[in-house]
Amino acid sequence: MKQRDIWPTPEDLHRALQGPLPGRAAQLWMAPQPRPMDADHQPQMAAVLLLLYPGETGWCFPLTVRTQAVANHQGQVSLPGGARHGRESLKRTALRETAEELGVSAQDVEILGQLTPLYVAVSDFQIFPFVGCMPVRPDFRPSADEVAQVLETPLEMLLDERIRFEEDWDLPDGRHLHVPYFLIQGHKVWGATAVILGEFVWLLRRLGLATK
Repeated sequence: MKQRDIWPTPEDLHRALQGPLPGRAAQLWMAPQPRPMDADHQPQMAAVLLLLYPGETGWCFPLTVRTQAVANHQGQVSLPGGARHGRESLKRTALRETAEELGVSAQDVEILGQLTPLYVAVSDFQIFPFVGCMPVRPDFRPSADEVAQVLETPLEMLLDERIRFEEDWDLPDGRHLHVPYFLIQGHKVWGATAVILGEFVWLLRRLGLATK
């Protein structure tokens, strides 16, 4: 992969994120089925941050392996983020949660835009994904209560179509799901996190930075 392929500029990404976004079609590409894509009521609000920073060969971004002590999605791989507090802006939610989970100062992050919100029925959250960047690698200081491991993931890896798989799962509650996932550093990244990353891949395709 050429270096240009994994080095979209912040300006490139900012323009692309102003829309129109890939949206529902991109979300369905990585969404487990069957699953509700919309809420029929007012769910709780949450926000996550896809944080880009320079690595040795191009942009990287952190994923977190959640501990067993968190309230939802224990042990799963997630983007940093969480529930909105009070009447704070969702942008503030994404930055605050990233600071709490990874020790990254909000002042050091430039927000480039948002991806398409998505509903997560199992936790009843409407998630608003933000994309941001930093000029240097963060000094990660993960929260021991929330983060079991930080997966520093090269964007080049996400753009490799060979890490995308699909499986049929029988869940303990009796449900049967057809599950697309990304295999990243030995972890199956699925559900809402995969949906968000999948839309980002489609956005990069529009910039000519990835192929189908």
